[in-house]
Amino acid sequence: MRANDAVSGLVLILLAAAMIAFTSTFPDFPGQHYGPALFPRILGGVVIACGGLLLWRGVAARRAGAALVEMAPWTREPWRVGSFVLMLGLLVVYILFAETVGFIPMAFVTALALFMWFGVRPLTAVGTSVVATLVIYWFFATLLRVPLPRGWLDPIL
Repeated sequence: MRANDAVSGLVLILLAAAMIAFTSTFPDFPGQHYGPALFPRILGGVVIACGGLLLWRGVAARRAGAALVEMAPWTREPWRVGSFVLMLGLLVVYILFAETVGFIPMAFVTALALFMWFGVRPLTAVGTSVVATLVIYWFFATLLRVPLPRGWLDPIL
């Protein structure tokens, strides 16, 4: 399914506005002119600008006779639909179980499942999943100090 750019632009604008509104609950850092809300607000402003461009393009396309919604050609291929459903399913599983199981096991299983689904050789899939999971964990947990869920690995980490 492909929605007209006006629909996509409007959704982006609404989501970015909600994100910017949510940042008002972020605490300020004492003694600094900026805090944790700065980057999300900048990002939200950029997303609103991009959403505005999409909205403008979509309205122009609609005036030219484009449909509001049309099915994309990939939706007629069962394997591609299965890939889409698998990705959404893995995302839901991560959301439901990440706190209990932890980021590292969930990210590894998610990456491994996707690699195997897309036909990567098993040894390559396992190795790449391990390396990707550890690099992503290092980047977010160490460099950016994002508190990723530890789950089962809490006593070790």
